[in-house]
Amino acid sequence: MFLNKKAVFFFLLVCYNSFSQEKRIENDSLINNKLDEVVVTGQYNPQSIKKSIHNVIVIKREQIEYQAANNLADLLNFNLNLTIIPSSQSGKSTISFFGLDSQYFNILIDNIPLVSDNGLGNNIDLTQVNLDDVERIEIVEGAMGVEYGANAVSGVINIITKKSIKSEWNIKVSLQEETVSDEYAFFDEGRHIQGLNVSHNFNENWFARAGFNRNQFAGFYNDRQGRDYYQNDGLRGYDWLPKNQINANGLLNYRKENFNLFYKFEYFNELINYYGAAVRANIDTQAQTSNPSATDRIFTTDRIVNNLNVNGRTNSGANYNVSLSYQQQKRYLNEFNYYIISQEKTNEIDEVYQSSKVFFSKGSINNLVKSDFYNYQLGYEARFLKGFDTQASGDVTQQDKTQSQINSAVYGSSEVNLSNKFLLRPGIRYEYNSKFQTKLLASLSARYLMKNGFELRGNIGSSYRTPNFEELYYYFVDSNHDVRGNENLNPENGFTAFLNLKKRSWFKNTSLLNTLKLSYIDVNDKIDLAIVNTTPLQYQYINIDAYKLWGITSENSIKTNNWTFNLGATLQGISRIVNNEVNAENDFLYSFQLNTSSTYQIKKWNTAITLLLKHNGKQQNYIASGTDEEGNSLFEKSTTRAYNWLDTSVKKSFFNNKIQATFGARNLFDITNVNVSNASTGGVHASDNSSLLLGYGRSYYLKLLYNLNF
Repeated sequence: MFLNKKAVFFFLLVCYNSFSQEKRIENDSLINNKLDEVVVTGQYNPQSIKKSIHNVIVIKREQIEYQAANNLADLLNFNLNLTIIPSSQSGKSTISFFGLDSQYFNILIDNIPLVSDNGLGNNIDLTQVNLDDVERIEIVEGAMGVEYGANAVSGVINIITKKSIKSEWNIKVSLQEETVSDEYAFFDEGRHIQGLNVSHNFNENWFARAGFNRNQFAGFYNDRQGRDYYQNDGLRGYDWLPKNQINANGLLNYRKENFNLFYKFEYFNELINYYGAAVRANIDTQAQTSNPSATDRIFTTDRIVNNLNVNGRTNSGANYNVSLSYQQQKRYLNEFNYYIISQEKTNEIDEVYQSSKVFFSKGSINNLVKSDFYNYQLGYEARFLKGFDTQASGDVTQQDKTQSQINSAVYGSSEVNLSNKFLLRPGIRYEYNSKFQTKLLASLSARYLMKNGFELRGNIGSSYRTPNFEELYYYFVDSNHDVRGNENLNPENGFTAFLNLKKRSWFKNTSLLNTLKLSYIDVNDKIDLAIVNTTPLQYQYINIDAYKLWGITSENSIKTNNWTFNLGATLQGISRIVNNEVNAENDFLYSFQLNTSSTYQIKKWNTAITLLLKHNGKQQNYIASGTDEEGNSLFEKSTTRAYNWLDTSVKKSFFNNKIQATFGARNLFDITNVNVSNASTGGVHASDNSSLLLGYGRSYYLKLLYNLNF
């Protein structure tokens, strides 16, 4: 079904040799639209994509609407170098970005990191990030430690919310119904989403918006039998846990010529139901009856976000930007013994399972000198975190639950325009952490605009990842186990180098964009669980490993007035280095991804047809398979099979765009489980096969949106 890897890369790279003959047409509307696209992530001031120092990937509002995406997990599945990792039993979906998990990159909302279960900006559950009020999403790849500090090793995702409308009033009401595989019924099965957004321009200075969204996911049975099943055969419950999410938010924006202020409030609530598969018969021998029961849990998450931003320009021409944020998240656990037939609860336990309180402040100032040759930026950042995570920490939290951490930083960078085409930006950041050693981070970015539409960008930089709650505080010790965290852990140190060559071309009513990327990531002092004592057997988190990645990516886009087509491919090699294992295999293992998307607009019918496809090649990893004669671990390759993801949609507008209907299908290849096989050692032992639950099968959706402007 797919082309040979070498053929694919030859096709993608040869595109660069075909652009020397085009004639640039400066008045073409496609050119103007492309150059007017403004980005803010990692920039001193809002810049067009062409002038930006970093290569910024932009996901526009129209793409969100074409996919009928309600949250980040719905949207990001088709990006290269990025893999969504769902957990059916926790209800979370996180990201693997350049092979590193969600602890190594930051998710920002209007340049402010979002609180999570045990971090700030990192380890975010993508299903909890609603997209109703989003204008666009900007993705920057590579270490962004100077600009964004800790946990920005592989990059950042910045979500930009809407802060203006063209009319005086805008009211949007949406209803979305979606099957979960072939399971659907009103209220009982499937996915049911309702949304309301109201925006108003009071005058030329004041703007306000308020929104509400409810997302009910009724779970995925997948041969399981649900809550009321009482046979003890492991089939009770769901393969994907049912959950219900409510998101309410409001924004107030004030704008004058050289001054802008906005305040955003958000409340998020999530309820996840877990139904135990082990059923107790509870037989009454005298009455010859039984009242089966199981241990069930209800997890409730409450999150409150308050963000304030002030930015503008002084009379002297200096640009300033200051952000303040107070965020709080709590997760509650209600555990009980549930009698399935009588529907009674006993032995209820209610506790605060996880808590995070965060105060965040960041400010910067630039354009302090009047020079076309030289500019610089100075900034600060402060984070005050306080909280605990019972699940990640274990029994130790019962003794001393709450931990706190203070992080403060000052940073600076300068932009040197060596010519009209060549821009250089060195940067440095000094960061103090109350728990870990101080860090000095550095970066060097460059942009060179060449002839014939070529753009060359390069970036080298450092960042680091702080240990999480589990790695620091986990404690599980009994007669058979001794597994502990380590409060003396050091942060992991990350270094990245990215090189990006972009070519823009125009043919009359057609624009082409071709991009070639080279990437390198090196993480040292990586944290892992290791044996620290053999008799008795003891495990502890220590800094022992390393991680290296190199990759090559090609992305190509063709756009006409009615049609957009994208084709991309990436090849990655990853080496996971285990320094304390004698028999460890540290060679590079390779994986391949290919994605393509196409949107065709039938303007006279106000209709857009979208197709998205991603091929995830097989992935390999070394896992422990036993021990040698001296007790050292032996390793073998574990292979996750290749799989393909295909979505399609049709979006139709009626009555001058007042009503929009989007019908589509997700996961048309009906992916649920992907096989994971462990290679046999020496041909003697049989292969050990298992599966990884990645999807809930082919699903269909219909979204109706009423959009009123007046």
